[in-house]
Amino acid sequence: MHNMNNVKLLEFPQLGDERGHLVVVESKIDIPFNIERVFYIYGSKQNVIRGEHANRETEFVLINVSGASKVKIKDGEGNEAIFCLNRPHTGIYLPAMVWKEMYDFSEDSVLLVLASQHYNAEEYLRSYKEYTDAILGK
Repeated sequence: MHNMNNVKLLEFPQLGDERGHLVVVESKIDIPFNIERVFYIYGSKQNVIRGEHANRETEFVLINVSGASKVKIKDGEGNEAIFCLNRPHTGIYLPAMVWKEMYDFSEDSVLLVLASQHYNAEEYLRSYKEYTDAILGK
């Protein structure tokens, strides 16, 4: 089974009233892992591609809390899917060993990223060939 089969769209409960909306996400409840790192991407132009890597161990949840962006995922064996993140109460869960590319950012895009591990440069696969070699056991 490919890790790509474990990618899933998440929808978070929206709370709120006439004052506005509130979205709560909690580790091991709404997010399928303990959150160890949080970062966000903003100010990216529409033609910029971010990501372009896979992680050996880290899992991620991506949420566009403002604006929109697209996420293309690949499994290294020719399968790919594209997700449009354009609602602040939805996200995408990405398990380890899934190639990811974020792109087509709207001008007001703020892409929030929740990660299961602290940053470790050594667990990143930064070229698609390195990633496919790892998938194929080379």
